[in-house]
Amino acid sequence: MIPKVFKEVIDLGDGREISIETGKLAKQAHGSVVVQSGKCMLLCTVVSNYEQKDLPFLPLTVDYREKFAASGRYPGGFFKREARPSDGEVLTMRLVDRVLRPLFPKDYHAETQVMIQLMSHDDDVMPDAMAGLAASAAIQLSDFPFECAISEARVGRVNGEFIINPSRAQLAESDIDMMIGASAESVMMVEGEMKEISEEEMVEAIKFAHEHIKNQIDAQMRLADAFGRKEVREYETEGNEDADLEKKVHDMAYDKVYAVAKAGSSKHERGAAFSEIKEEIKATFSEEELEEFGDLVSDYYRKTEKAAIRDLTLNEGMRLDGRKTDEIRPIWCEVDYLPSTHGSSIFTRGETQALATVTLGTSREANQIDMPSYEGEETFYLHYNFPPFCTGEARPIRGTSRREIGHGNLAQRALKGMIPEDCPYTVRVVSEVLESNGSSSMATVCSGTMALMDAGVQLKKPVSGIAMGLISDADSGKYAVLSDILGDEDHLGDMDFKVTGTADGITACQMDIKVKGLSYEILVKALKQAADGRLHILEKLTDTISAPNADVKSHAPKMVTVKIPNEYIGALIGPGGKVIQELQKETDTTIVINEDPETEEGIVEILGTGQEGIDAVLAKIDSITFKPEVGSVYEVKVIKILDFGAVVEYVEAPGNEVLLHISELAWDRTDNVTDVVNMGDVIDVKYFGIDKRTRKEKVSKKALEPKPEGYQERKSSGGSRDNNRGRDNRNRDNKRKD
Repeated sequence: MIPKVFKEVIDLGDGREISIETGKLAKQAHGSVVVQSGKCMLLCTVVSNYEQKDLPFLPLTVDYREKFAASGRYPGGFFKREARPSDGEVLTMRLVDRVLRPLFPKDYHAETQVMIQLMSHDDDVMPDAMAGLAASAAIQLSDFPFECAISEARVGRVNGEFIINPSRAQLAESDIDMMIGASAESVMMVEGEMKEISEEEMVEAIKFAHEHIKNQIDAQMRLADAFGRKEVREYETEGNEDADLEKKVHDMAYDKVYAVAKAGSSKHERGAAFSEIKEEIKATFSEEELEEFGDLVSDYYRKTEKAAIRDLTLNEGMRLDGRKTDEIRPIWCEVDYLPSTHGSSIFTRGETQALATVTLGTSREANQIDMPSYEGEETFYLHYNFPPFCTGEARPIRGTSRREIGHGNLAQRALKGMIPEDCPYTVRVVSEVLESNGSSSMATVCSGTMALMDAGVQLKKPVSGIAMGLISDADSGKYAVLSDILGDEDHLGDMDFKVTGTADGITACQMDIKVKGLSYEILVKALKQAADGRLHILEKLTDTISAPNADVKSHAPKMVTVKIPNEYIGALIGPGGKVIQELQKETDTTIVINEDPETEEGIVEILGTGQEGIDAVLAKIDSITFKPEVGSVYEVKVIKILDFGAVVEYVEAPGNEVLLHISELAWDRTDNVTDVVNMGDVIDVKYFGIDKRTRKEKVSKKALEPKPEGYQERKSSGGSRDNNRGRDNRNRDNKRKD
């Protein structure tokens, strides 16, 4: 039976289209779509169990995978099967999850899976830009309780013109790379990197993307209507609302919470005080009541706590730790803390602390990216670690978390544009979060900046970062933008966003907007306040280290890069790598050779801690690639005496030898080579290039000496037949004498 297929098309406005199709594949899933643009095809399926889990959260899994078959390739390595997700896939999962999760009901706790896979790849289409669209379109075909359709889009800007879902080639020329997630009414998520753009330019890019997202949502609605909308499923809620109980908890808790919040205590003191208030309230209920209403009591307490803290900020302009809304926590910094690293720094802001290290290496240490949609390498990368002790907790350690990958990527994008194009090193930054109470990713940006400068990496400009929050009240119209938010403020606010940049503009951002209909005017104000905070923090960084160190540390490797013609690469490597291996061993250096396909030259990287070893490698390269010029004079050393001449070695290129023929020693007839030169003599010779008769290189000592008066040029061996006959007769006469 031929399946009935439903399809909708989205016009991107420049000859490109995105189609959404359902009815052909994966029909047992609760919702499935194929999203296609060009040759790029994504399959998205959604399934949610009908039984509620006994969990205090939604067990939602967003999984995005790129199949190697999609681009006609095999997985790398010995294990020829797709295994754990790459960092790129994890980052796409996070982008989709952050928009979907808030739109499920808070009391919906059924196991839910959103699975997106790249089935066909197109070099001109970046698939991650369509993942959010695919997820939402599949959910619209299901019976899930879901608030509204959403979509995501990437925006770039080339030569001042915005482009929706640009290709990777266009993105390479763009000064903006932003992913925006939104519903038809509100922007919900922004993440990306920029080349020092202004706050107004960032908002214009968001507006541009939002208009295209509205078109994508309209297409989802048309597809769902044509397919036939399903009735939203019913599910068991956690408990009934109890207005009287809610008022009772509120009346008991509000004033006490307000007083603790106003006291401006530390994170742990404040947490202990809030816990004590909660336990006091619970103690007023019997065991039977707690068994029946315990969860509601806890929910109503959390609701009251959130309301009291928000009211404190909106009404009095005060925050949990006693600061004003635009005040930054105390900052102290230090560089060169670790003696053996190539660069290090500590950045501490309030109760958040990050220790960053820098390691310098060759291109061999570049981070290799091997995905079906992209192959390449990163010569600058940043890793972020968030151990349990940084929040005073003990919990299982199960490898690198998605959160660590996401926060590290944000910090990497913030800094990478400031690494100079001519930086010869592969640079790795590692941030160890040692304390955390809000915005450890921004602390990573700040500590990373200082560590890079301490390592002698010539940053174009220093970068700082700040995490901002927003508390608003739609009824009164009041709102407060919070600079440098705490962890608690992150959870209770209506927006949290992280902005990084130099003194001249924004380099990266990450924004999650939790309130509907946030005006662009408020967004611009928040970004302007963030700029003031960034500049304040930047001043603290430059007070600690004002400019990059002029050179790398004495124990750090020095990098020298030279280019050689491709024909000399084999000589430098030697048979079986013998030459380069011995050279590395003798000089205590690391030598890496890459070929530049554009210039047809070999790029030789020499990494070593001692200048003497680096100089020895350079001398060897000069020797191998030495090519004398015709007509030039060179200093040579006699290294071997032969009957018919002397073997000499170019002093400036040891190992390069040439024969100085006996006839080129002097203008007078020379019977013995040692009459003119001896072993170890250093003399000057003139280079004549390749001799046409012998087809060997020719050098001459006598050419540098004045020709004797009355000197008659002897007939060359290339003369007439009579001359040749005369020479033959003389040879016969000499043999008779012998």
